[in-house]
Amino acid sequence: MRRWLALLAAAGALAGCERTMKDMYEQPKLGPDAASPLWADGKGSRPPPPGSVPIAMGDLAKTSSGRRGREELVARAAAQAASAAPAADIALLRRGQGRFDIYCAPCHSIVGDGDGMIARRGFPHPPSFHQARLRDAPDRHFFDVITQGYGVMPPYADRVTPQDRWAIVAYIRALQLSQAAPPAAAGASTPAPSLGASSPETS
Repeated sequence: MRRWLALLAAAGALAGCERTMKDMYEQPKLGPDAASPLWADGKGSRPPPPGSVPIAMGDLAKTSSGRRGREELVARAAAQAASAAPAADIALLRRGQGRFDIYCAPCHSIVGDGDGMIARRGFPHPPSFHQARLRDAPDRHFFDVITQGYGVMPPYADRVTPQDRWAIVAYIRALQLSQAAPPAAAGASTPAPSLGASSPETS
């Protein structure tokens, strides 16, 4: 009899622990879009105070100083406001190739003709970058499409930084040049630098 009483007591204690753990996981709190009568606008989420500036983001969250975070914000704002890709060098093109191969090539293909592996499996084919309309499009057009999405293409603003969007634009221009170079360029005495094999870098 005592053994049964001990087992019942242990089961009750375990049930109490489980209930306590559940209370910890499911605390009474407001979600990001929840309503609240506490505020005049009826929203539970509060905007940051005027003048607040994030001081760390991305890799910069590992730093202890606010200066680098502010520098990153300034760089992002400048890239966001730019109308054309920065002057291309091999480092920018390699970065653009890496980001392009990760985010763009599955649909646009590695040469940008719209015949990527996702499109071959039934997803709508995107337009080729090598058509006259897109060869003549301004750099900002490609930046805005990456940022905001277009048609069935989703926006990538939350995954690709403004600086990397411009690197992708520079690489798209290199792809366009590679597919529409005049015949005389093929016999140039100085070969273009090789970008090498791309690899999915981490952000």
